[in-house]
Amino acid sequence: MAVREAGQGGADAGGYAGAHAGAYAEGYSGGWAGGHTGGHPGGSGGTHGGGCACGDCPHGAREGHRRAVAAFLRRRDEFAAGQGLPAAVAHSASASRQWVSEELAQSAEQVAERGRAEGQAWLTGLWRRTAGVVWAAVVVLLLGQALTAVGAGWTAARTAGLAAALVMALSLTAASWFHRAKGGVLAPVIGEDNRLSTSRTVAAAWVLFVAYSVLVLAGRLAAASRHRDRDALLSGLELARGAGVVTVLAVVCGIAVLVRRVVGLRVLGQRLQKVRAGRPRAADLLTDDAGRGTFADIQYVVISGVALVFAAVRLARRPEQLPDLPWGLAVVVLVSAATYLAGKYAEGGRPVILSVVRAREAGDLDGPIRTGDDIEIRGAGFVPPGAQGADRLARMVVRVGAVHVHVPLVPVPGGFRNPTDTLLTVPVPADVEPGRVEVQVVTAAGVETNRYAVDVTE
Repeated sequence: MAVREAGQGGADAGGYAGAHAGAYAEGYSGGWAGGHTGGHPGGSGGTHGGGCACGDCPHGAREGHRRAVAAFLRRRDEFAAGQGLPAAVAHSASASRQWVSEELAQSAEQVAERGRAEGQAWLTGLWRRTAGVVWAAVVVLLLGQALTAVGAGWTAARTAGLAAALVMALSLTAASWFHRAKGGVLAPVIGEDNRLSTSRTVAAAWVLFVAYSVLVLAGRLAAASRHRDRDALLSGLELARGAGVVTVLAVVCGIAVLVRRVVGLRVLGQRLQKVRAGRPRAADLLTDDAGRGTFADIQYVVISGVALVFAAVRLARRPEQLPDLPWGLAVVVLVSAATYLAGKYAEGGRPVILSVVRAREAGDLDGPIRTGDDIEIRGAGFVPPGAQGADRLARMVVRVGAVHVHVPLVPVPGGFRNPTDTLLTVPVPADVEPGRVEVQVVTAAGVETNRYAVDVTE
């Protein structure tokens, strides 16, 4: 949540201030603040305050984040309307802008701290929910088998399927408990940027399905009494029967490993900008870091999901062998995986400065760039995906010669006018020596742009 506490420009005003703040007001104020008032173990009664740090209760962290977000939005909009400025800086446009930027940066950092606390509390409590989902799936399987057994009777295959599900559920629950501080059973599919990884999730789904299929065959083999039945079950594990599933499993697991390597190398090579998310979300499987839906991720998840459903139906129909995924469907999954991998290679790009010009207010005379003037840096990629929050925007730095200038936050109702992804406005500090100097932008992800030379006069 910390990365979205403030929009960028007018486009985010309605999206964040309306929907996000409204959801906080209804959900948290009505639900948590109103309902969580029964006191606290080891402490005094009353409503949880924003500073609650109990590990088993995320209510205080959520309430604290909600209050910090509301205070930041209120303060930002006041500054955008010209209110709240002290008299000592109100007479100077540059001084007031710097003072407002510093105040907003400090407030945004408090929001970010609250957001990190809420994200950690949410992640710690996630293992119980994931374990509950696993056992709910076992119950659904039991009900489905009981309903389909009416008339047909209960078979050894149904017993083996239920036993395999219980073994898988127990294993996943144990793994979830051991990783309870890192998201439970979802810990292996959460990336280094604290987002759900599409490639790891798809690979994990295929691994769990194949493991379940083998456990079903193992259960049937253990219950088989005749030599002929055991031979038939062993032949069901031959490569000719499950070549399609094995091929798909190998490819999706290889894609998961390769994508991690590709992303890591591109980040280290400054060809891809990555910022850490507040907490993982289910939407991460279908969107990029900025929350926009991406074709490569969507088609990979959809096609893999359809293929898994088909394979599950084949297993239910023929529980005596590995699901014989048709080669046509297997090739479709392989093409989808290749498209996803190509999308990972194509995404991102290094930020670039295209031009630097002197900022001109209405009525100003044209002239060269002088110390004390504002300059506009025009380019692309200044704001990395997922770094639209004010705490991330406040970390942007522009090198003007040997001087590091922090990009000022200029608020407007509902967002910020500066900085943006394609335009930055910064003052030329008085410490810059006249002459030819180089300008370079350092983004919130730590990536540096190209150097652009400009002439500064006295």
